[in-house]
Amino acid sequence: MMRLSGLNMGVGGLSQLSNAVTRSISAENPDGRKGGGRATEGTGAIAARELGQGWKISPSINISGKTTVTLADIEGPGVIQHIWLTVHPTAWRRLVFRFYWDDEPTPSVETPLGDFFANGWCERCNITSLAVAVNPAGGFNSYWEMPFRKRARITVENLSPEPVNGFYYQITYALTEIPDASAYFHAQWRRSNPLPYQTVHTLLDGVQGQGHYVGSYLAWGVNNTGWWGEGEIKFYLDGDDEWPTICGTGTEDYFGGAWNFEFPPGQYGVFTGPYTGLPQVIKPDGLYRSQQRFGMYRWHILDPIRFQQDLRVTIQALGWRAALEGKPRYLPLQDDIASTAFWYQTEPHAPFPVFPDLNACEVV
Repeated sequence: MMRLSGLNMGVGGLSQLSNAVTRSISAENPDGRKGGGRATEGTGAIAARELGQGWKISPSINISGKTTVTLADIEGPGVIQHIWLTVHPTAWRRLVFRFYWDDEPTPSVETPLGDFFANGWCERCNITSLAVAVNPAGGFNSYWEMPFRKRARITVENLSPEPVNGFYYQITYALTEIPDASAYFHAQWRRSNPLPYQTVHTLLDGVQGQGHYVGSYLAWGVNNTGWWGEGEIKFYLDGDDEWPTICGTGTEDYFGGAWNFEFPPGQYGVFTGPYTGLPQVIKPDGLYRSQQRFGMYRWHILDPIRFQQDLRVTIQALGWRAALEGKPRYLPLQDDIASTAFWYQTEPHAPFPVFPDLNACEVV
């Protein structure tokens, strides 16, 4: 009788027995080994000095400036099922998350920490979705399924010369056989700041291999007054050149909303759902803040966009300018757009663009 592998988990499979082995990595058990939660030193050692070993000796780590720390190094085969972590919001764009599968030389995931969890503006924002949950106060949770066959390595780099203290994390995974048809998880971050006039923002380009696109997160800073979301998202699949196979109808439409997200009338209707959300609207305060900022996600969990050979994804930034001769006119915007694209594909993957420095990532 075939037992559950530990992949593709859901409510309907919870009663099924499995030979998968559960392990979890944290500062208390940094290699996830059986019986390994026995730290003798760490950030909680002073507070636990009267209690001794086993009493929250190492709940977190500190990350020195300009250093890279390995959070997890796991021998496969297996699948990462849940990541929880928290750190102060000021670090969300200073820290870079990278995941490497099966000893590959370049990462399959490379994003600022906050953007990976749909919190790109370094201000706390709660999210209730199937793939990502962010809970009070700044508790980041990822439920993306991440299979690997030989090895999984997760690192975090501090781009800043300043240390980042109080980094708490838990990475839970299953050691189990991985089916041949299972693809590898990828995520890539790009920013246009500002977007050059009359150009499009590119979320992905140069993706090679077979796979499926599963999610978009945008941290969108608007540099004009008026509505900013008339632009269309476009998916260029399998040899598409000038014209895309999949073309959206507007920014708010792609993220599951409609009519400028305006409801009740006169304000943005903030929402967070299983697959789509506009969870964050940061408004000017009349003194120092001039631009409005938005956070939006769309998870293609039930509607993955499948490609066989290659993939490119872009989005337009369009508002409205003054009408002429009674006819409306679009205004190409020059906004600050940071995107995180999520997809699965076969390996090897094409090289990512060179990751930007601290100043290019910073929220200013």
